[in-house]
Amino acid sequence: MKPLKNIRLGIGIDYGTSNSAAAIFDGKKIHLVQLESNTKIMPSAIYIDKDYQIATGREAIEFYIESNMGRTVELSAEILGEQRASTGQIGDRGLPEEANTEKVYGQSFVDGGQKGRLFRGIKRLLGSSPGTRLIVFDRPFRLVALITPLLVKVKNSILEAAHKSFNNDHSMMHACIGHPVNFEGEHQNKNETALKLLSEAYEYAEIIEQTHYPEPIAAAVSYLHDHPWANEKILLAVDFGGGTLDLCVLKKDDQDFSVIATHGVGLGGDHIDQFLFRELIFPLLGKGERWSRSGEDREIETNFPFEEYEELLVNWTISYILNQNKYTTPLMQCIKNSGSASVKFQRLYDLIKNNYSYLVFSYLKELKAMLSSQDSAKLDIPELDIEIVVTRDEFESYIVELLNKFNRAVLDLLSKANLNPQEIELVIRTGGSSLIPAFKNILENLFPKKVIEHDPFTSVASGLAIADFNNLGKKLEHES
Repeated sequence: MKPLKNIRLGIGIDYGTSNSAAAIFDGKKIHLVQLESNTKIMPSAIYIDKDYQIATGREAIEFYIESNMGRTVELSAEILGEQRASTGQIGDRGLPEEANTEKVYGQSFVDGGQKGRLFRGIKRLLGSSPGTRLIVFDRPFRLVALITPLLVKVKNSILEAAHKSFNNDHSMMHACIGHPVNFEGEHQNKNETALKLLSEAYEYAEIIEQTHYPEPIAAAVSYLHDHPWANEKILLAVDFGGGTLDLCVLKKDDQDFSVIATHGVGLGGDHIDQFLFRELIFPLLGKGERWSRSGEDREIETNFPFEEYEELLVNWTISYILNQNKYTTPLMQCIKNSGSASVKFQRLYDLIKNNYSYLVFSYLKELKAMLSSQDSAKLDIPELDIEIVVTRDEFESYIVELLNKFNRAVLDLLSKANLNPQEIELVIRTGGSSLIPAFKNILENLFPKKVIEHDPFTSVASGLAIADFNNLGKKLEHES
């Protein structure tokens, strides 16, 4: 058989808040791209060490955990420059005499023992000010620079897969790029800003020919490809992933479709995990406990200032900052003097000293997954001597605020589309967070017997590849 050269392929890239995926479409079949050695789904993570060497994906997370395990943080004030102070005396030449040179310190601090920085969830920042920069070992990095290495990894994996499966030797890369309906952020032109930055990062990754495509529409395209003879005309696609909830209503007409309305809010699996951490773990780490210590003339007892630890605990990429004396010294006092609560403060101390925040989140994700298929599950964290049973009802009570936000988002979309629930003929549910029964039940109650699950982790990448092959992105831009 003569090898195929430069066969037309559709390429889709789903760069997500938590994870990324890519797919190739040859006109008939979808081929998911192997992004890492043992999986087609890659964490959207980048690690940069002090020599500015870069790791991506699972390797980035492993480097971060290893480099911070048991490490004491050594923060010092950042030096901005030098100044010379006067003695107040006039010298021989009529000029003020100079005393010793003094360094000028800024308001930010440098962690001298830090071996590297981990970045995950950069997608969330794209809708902020276009001039946003993150400092990495004294150097300011644009968001584009922190995304590009991950996209280079994805591009190289696509090229390898195309060559292996199709003997395809494209020198110029093209792709259909997924994006949420609404990026997170308060910036007035957040969507325009985010897409511009995202497009620039893809260009640096040598993916020059790009089309942009909303992620929930891509999920619907994937479903329609797998079910070409579906009879339903009015479809609702719900893409509920790690960072955002994205929705769209489509009207199907034979083999074509049109977009009626789209909607998106900042709600995803990462928000759920943080809620679980606060509700389940915080009370076991000393939240709400009293703190006794010796004063100058009497014993002082107050509530332990747990609020000073909270935000750093639930944002695991920066939780290593807690490993400073100002955070650990009060804990050592509590362990010594707080009686029955000492065990809780010991847990918090162990979590900080061993940098266990990411580990705790991993256990919480497992708990969340187990509760999707059973009525109760055990949260077992042996590193912190935590073992509790959580029921699905308890879990749902913890996230009731997020359930209400999900429900409002669906109703807001219907209002935008000028439709009532009865007019929706089929609901396509996708994204990892869409597997949670409480969210599934909201959709089932609104659209009884109309909800189907469709490839939760890969539907968007597949739909983007199909859209690229059929030039649907350009069609959508034209209709807009």
